[in-house]
Amino acid sequence: MDVRVLRYFLTVAKIGNITKAAEILHITQPTLSRQLMDLEEELDTRLFIRGKRQITLTDSGLLFQQRVKEIVSLLDKTERDLAEQKDLLGGVVSIGCVESTVSRALPELLEEFSNRHPRVQYELYSADGDDIREKLDRGNIDIGILLEPIEAAKYDYIRLPYQEQWGILMRRDDLLAQKSSIGIQDILTLPLILPRRTIVQNEIASWLGVENESLRIFASHNLLTNAMLLVERKLGYAICVSGSYSIRESERTCFVPFEPERTTSHVLAWKKNNLFSSATAHFIQFIKDTYSA
Repeated sequence: MDVRVLRYFLTVAKIGNITKAAEILHITQPTLSRQLMDLEEELDTRLFIRGKRQITLTDSGLLFQQRVKEIVSLLDKTERDLAEQKDLLGGVVSIGCVESTVSRALPELLEEFSNRHPRVQYELYSADGDDIREKLDRGNIDIGILLEPIEAAKYDYIRLPYQEQWGILMRRDDLLAQKSSIGIQDILTLPLILPRRTIVQNEIASWLGVENESLRIFASHNLLTNAMLLVERKLGYAICVSGSYSIRESERTCFVPFEPERTTSHVLAWKKNNLFSSATAHFIQFIKDTYSA
């Protein structure tokens, strides 16, 4: 399967019009149409619904589009990595980072590293730990900054000196907002908005001394932004780490820590036995040197 044709497919799927897509790709419309029909024949699957003026994707086409995006992205990254081997001072470092206290520390690290290697560029990806680990495993990103626990058998990592405190996010006009900390007895009857990661939900239930099924879970989330909007509407109370709230504080909400205190650490992780570009290898060594001093 020709990568060039895959790029043609993505362009047509995005534009929704073969004539306009052909103009963008600088090829003739009949040539593009023939390439797409050959692709469907090769896959033995209909990818497009062809209208008079618009072309849309079938269900198979939507699935194929998702997979092709991943393939092309990985190929582009591989080409960059190979090119970077020729130049130690250039290249791209791709980093996935949870939204937490480290979100404020990361720009300082990038600034210092960039001063040493000004030609290096960065791709930043914000997500929860599950999404970041999935991209690490697929090779879509080089490095992940995660909250523990992680799967030590799969990753090498550096522990970072940043602790996160767990607590609960609520409206400032809530009676519980007057407390300096919040205990188990205050939480068990509340409608909760939890991080979507099962391992985190189980850990929270363990802290509270109950089974996961006993919690009043109103919703789950991967990032805190939308959860905060639910809190503001008085639909629930979001359990989160202080750092994820501190980077997006609002006047209508506040963070109250747990009592007894619950904390977790950060790690910078990468796949074991992975071969990195020069830029990424230098960045990992820079982090090791920074935090071993």
